[in-house]
Amino acid sequence: MQEIYRVETSPLALADNMITGDKYRITFLTDALVRLEYSEDGIFEDRPTQIVFYRDFPKADYHIIRTDDGIEVHTKSIHLIYNEKEFSASGLSIQVKGNLSAYHSIWHYGEDIHDLRGTARTLDDVNGATELGHGVISRFGYSLIDDSRSQIVLDDGWIEPRKKGISDLYFFGYGHDYKRALSDFYKLCGKTPMLPRFALGNWWSRFYKYTEDSYMELMDKFDEKNIPFTVAVIDMDWHVVDVDPKYGSGWTGYTWNRDLFPDPKRFLGKLHDRGMHTTLNVHPADGVQGCEEMYVDMAKEMGVDYKNDDPVICDPASPKFMEAYFKYLHHPREEEGVDFWWIDWQQGGNCKVEGLDPLWIFNHYHFLDSKRNGKRPMTFSRYAGPGSHRYPVGFSGDTHITWDSLDFQPYFTTTATNIGYGWWSHDIGGHMLGYKDDELEARWTQYGVFSPIMRMHSSCSEFNGKEPWRFNKETEVVMEEALRERHRLIPYLYTMNHRSYAENMPLIEPVYYEYPETDEAYKVKNQFFFGDRLMVVPVTTPRIKGINVAKTAVWLPDGIWYDIYTGMRYEGGRLMDVYRGIDSIPVFAKAGAILVCTDEISAKEAISNPKSLDIKVFPEADGAFALYEDDNETCDYEKGKCVITNMKYSSSEDSFVIEPAAGDLSLIPESRTYIVEFCNRTKESASDVKVNIDGKDVCAQISYDNNAEKLCVTVNAKTTSHICITISDATVVKKNNIEKRCFDFLNQAEIDFVQKDAIYNKITAGKKKHILLSELKAMELDEDLYGAVAEIITA
Repeated sequence: MQEIYRVETSPLALADNMITGDKYRITFLTDALVRLEYSEDGIFEDRPTQIVFYRDFPKADYHIIRTDDGIEVHTKSIHLIYNEKEFSASGLSIQVKGNLSAYHSIWHYGEDIHDLRGTARTLDDVNGATELGHGVISRFGYSLIDDSRSQIVLDDGWIEPRKKGISDLYFFGYGHDYKRALSDFYKLCGKTPMLPRFALGNWWSRFYKYTEDSYMELMDKFDEKNIPFTVAVIDMDWHVVDVDPKYGSGWTGYTWNRDLFPDPKRFLGKLHDRGMHTTLNVHPADGVQGCEEMYVDMAKEMGVDYKNDDPVICDPASPKFMEAYFKYLHHPREEEGVDFWWIDWQQGGNCKVEGLDPLWIFNHYHFLDSKRNGKRPMTFSRYAGPGSHRYPVGFSGDTHITWDSLDFQPYFTTTATNIGYGWWSHDIGGHMLGYKDDELEARWTQYGVFSPIMRMHSSCSEFNGKEPWRFNKETEVVMEEALRERHRLIPYLYTMNHRSYAENMPLIEPVYYEYPETDEAYKVKNQFFFGDRLMVVPVTTPRIKGINVAKTAVWLPDGIWYDIYTGMRYEGGRLMDVYRGIDSIPVFAKAGAILVCTDEISAKEAISNPKSLDIKVFPEADGAFALYEDDNETCDYEKGKCVITNMKYSSSEDSFVIEPAAGDLSLIPESRTYIVEFCNRTKESASDVKVNIDGKDVCAQISYDNNAEKLCVTVNAKTTSHICITISDATVVKKNNIEKRCFDFLNQAEIDFVQKDAIYNKITAGKKKHILLSELKAMELDEDLYGAVAEIITA
């Protein structure tokens, strides 16, 4: 195959890490990661597979004990016992060391794996939850990847089936060191590449028969309402679908529908002029029919009788077909302006080569092909098993529009991290079936802001569009604000995009990664860390009638936490219920957190490094953040070509410092406006601000938001400047305004006026919290009414 389809791998393990017998080979890649091979002919595999690319780990520390019964091997993490015969439950076991479990930290060959799950191929035809595959993370301390049947990746770029009748397993015995387990999974299978910056903005997607004019009119309306999008997803109606039945259903197609898009290059150019990138949907399964404009060239290439209109069969098991597939079907469309492809393979995991999944073939080669001209590669397709993290972005399938589906998505996305799959894209708002529910749409869009990819999607039903103005006013406002918020977060998201690549930690991190020994961390299935600065708890149930807020269970770890939207300050170390109106979901920043955003949210602005930054600083602990920036679109990040801007907050000195940007400064603006928001501050803070730039005291624009209790300091400076802003720790607001917050909650609640007055009178009586709570409890209030008020009082 062409050079572009050949991947760099390093599959040969150190001989010093191997223990080899006549029919077995055991390779200690680390003290906790073991490869277990058994082959009757004593020949073992040293080439890369579709799952495993790298086995060149450093020398592992282990010692072997040989006995009459076989071998025992000890490392600091595991104890392996093997009788040197064909693998069996009685002859091969591995115990994970440490106080993990009285009974469950030992694995015998062939036993089921009990882990914290991974992800699934698709959510097609799923309403609510579905069965998930395995990951490499387990409370029992171990998990397993079976690589016995995956394809071999050849030096020429193609693949071949594995020898049958062998065992090739990877045992992960990392105990509760989940981060190390995941990091070594990436070292074994390959890193997750960085996404181009545009992918982190909003995607507009709909299965709908748009025309060039109607699509551009829609984009104009979004612009008028300041609703930004960076990606245009054009579903299958971009191509001709109404074909002569002798050519099939028209589901597969590669010829533009000129009735809808008379000048494709012009259409794609208009989107590019807006700062948008475009992906087209393709269903490859039906091959190339005689009605396609590139049919003759494709048929000649494949040796098909084009004079008889014989179809070119879709044959992903053929390297010749795959190269022609790109040359004739995709490259011409890319020359017109298509940026990447949505591979909508729905035909299962079989082809003419046993064990070869066509979905993996399309994902692997589409991704490699997309970087042939030097741009950062990306594709958009379903999950094809372990190793799929190398080919972002993932399409999770056609989602049902129900509360059950929304409730499952945060958990589904979080557990995917356990198999390294960090860039799921869901049908935000749901795609089909289900029902119309404006509140559901609002909550789903809010969750979308904190999903890996924010892609709105819907079916062709005339009643099922996701334009915000199609919903009631409160939902319209929520949706529009959520879409803007996603773009404000792009500087933070892009830094986490790099973190995913450089530090082997996906954007979505399960809470138990940080708190593996705390039971509560496993109980909040929908709670997750969004990068290393935010903790998110999506709202996935309707509001409670009467009090007009939704209840969500939250576990707050030890420390001080701030809800970035309500401003509420919480003391952690507890499970609790929190209540939110339609305007926000619980998103927490820990004391000391620095959150870097921007107000430059149009598509053109969003795909570039911003000229202004909006920086939120949360008090009561030291904090730091390193803003990462690069060229946003090439693979130069792999060479370290970037800019880092370090920011630090000192709680004891109550000072915030922006250090001079370091790296290739040609990548960022020469000067910037820094809007620094010091959260949870008293009004007095505005009179006690000192700003120093490069050693000189300067004047700055200072304002105070009384309602949000935040101080805003605006500084204009060169990006190479050292900026220091000092306030006074005495201006930190360390208590919530209970009376005001309770009044606001009761004021909007649709309950009895007398009851409102009675509750509020007790709140304003000035009694200690524990007495107040006991009095409210004695009133025998509705459970959730009491819970909502108690949250405010006890936060």
